Amino acid sequence: MARFNTQLVHGLPVNDNNTGAVNPPIYNSTTYAFESVNAMPRYDYARSGNPTRDFLERQIAQLEHGTRGFAFASGLAAIHAVLAIFQPGDRIIVGDNIYGGSYSQFNEFFTRWGLKIESVDAQDLTALEAAIKGDQNNGIAPAKAVYFETLTNPLLKVNDAHAIAEIAHAYGALAIVDNTFVTPYLQQPLDLGVDVVIHSATKYLAGHSEVNAGLVVVRRDDLANRIYFNQNRLGGVLAPAECDAVRRGIQTLALRMERQQENTLAIAQYLLAHPLVRTVHYPGLPSASEDLAAKGLKGGGGVLSFEVVPGVDPADVLDNLHLFHLAVSLGAVESLAELPCRMTHFELPREERLKIGISDELIRLSVGIEDAADLIEDLGQAFEVAYEALERSNRVASDGITNVADDVLTVANDSCVR
Repeated sequence: MARFNTQLVHGLPVNDNNTGAVNPPIYNSTTYAFESVNAMPRYDYARSGNPTRDFLERQIAQLEHGTRGFAFASGLAAIHAVLAIFQPGDRIIVGDNIYGGSYSQFNEFFTRWGLKIESVDAQDLTALEAAIKGDQNNGIAPAKAVYFETLTNPLLKVNDAHAIAEIAHAYGALAIVDNTFVTPYLQQPLDLGVDVVIHSATKYLAGHSEVNAGLVVVRRDDLANRIYFNQNRLGGVLAPAECDAVRRGIQTLALRMERQQENTLAIAQYLLAHPLVRTVHYPGLPSASEDLAAKGLKGGGGVLSFEVVPGVDPADVLDNLHLFHLAVSLGAVESLAELPCRMTHFELPREERLKIGISDELIRLSVGIEDAADLIEDLGQAFEVAYEALERSNRVASDGITNVADDVLTVANDSCVR
């Protein structure tokens, strides 16, 4: 059996042609000819199946050790198809720190559809179990599923997929994980007991900021049948050319992830020592390696977030970056920076954001494959601009007011949270 890095390059052939082409063809046909009226061909209409899509779906199932994979037009389309297996009135427990678009779909769409969405800290296993268990005496039935992210967005908290799955199964619930930040290169959650794995393949799997895509993998045939029904009837399938773009990205996943993790660690260590940085969130730091391994992860990924110290405007940092693009999304070869409170997590009410730790000073970086020294220099010059802006604001203050810029450096050096 081929090993993981070989599977990234070759996948599982669908044996669809005999031309000798080393890459699977892109089939743009929307319909397929029947041999006869009574025939039952594998392919009849592209929404129901396509050889190019089959290749990608088989490959992601192979990489995640699942029974079947599904390709969708976006990560949110993938989540929609998975959540659509549930019925109005079903309770779904959702981790309290998730992507803003996922939060919106849960709380602004599926609640109107009749699902009961309850938020809980997925790292607090006692609270999680209580939420999943429900309260039969007060008419609260056990939950049907728990949904969480392997590494939370944007605080990079590490959830224990195995422990969460065990708790879910104890009460008859499904465990559904968004594995986007991790990819099967760093963790295969189905091996840890999770039932459904979701990827925004737009991110690391495709890896080049050129295609929107979502992937789902399941470990049970009955779930596969239900999700295929939703894929076929809801129709949010991934087009053939986009399937091929994701396939090409997957071929270099291991190489990209290794460089991105190296760069992210270097940047995290730089930020830890910077006087304008109050807190760094990155699970790939050496001090967190035991926690990662205990929760079944092989690395911390290529995303980190950090808070600037009070008095520094994060916009002064972000607006003056040159190599980092000010943009949402993540996981591509180029480095991106964003302000979650205004960009990726604007859907969350401010009080909800602050409750889970997403402050107005939090910056998220998606680190690419550039030279780490160049990225660090870019951050350094942006910090210098932010400090100069802080000094200018002090100069216009009254003479009796303490110089905030000097205080920021003094306090940061003495008592930053690291």
